[in-house]
Amino acid sequence: MPEEVLFKFERRMGRDEIADYLRSVADTLEGDGPISLEAGGESVTMTPPARPTFEVKAERETSSSAPDGPGELGLEFELEWKEGDGGDDDGSGELSIE
Repeated sequence: MPEEVLFKFERRMGRDEIADYLRSVADTLEGDGPISLEAGGESVTMTPPARPTFEVKAERETSSSAPDGPGELGLEFELEWKEGDGGDDDGSGELSIE
């Protein structure tokens, strides 16, 4: 399925600033309201269902020209749901983040 990017923001920032953004998302999720994102004249508002799919991914990307060289590490947090879906539980286990 093709992907349409509705909003994108990328900038280097301090860990404390990132934590503030994540706290804002967490507070909004607990309040059942829509999540609005805005930066550089772009904006989008989405309302996650009560049970979206939560994906956590830790990855290492390496260059195809230097596969043994230093890679880029990433940690991604993603919420997914089908438009109009209530977000069924897939029962794939528990997650621990420390």
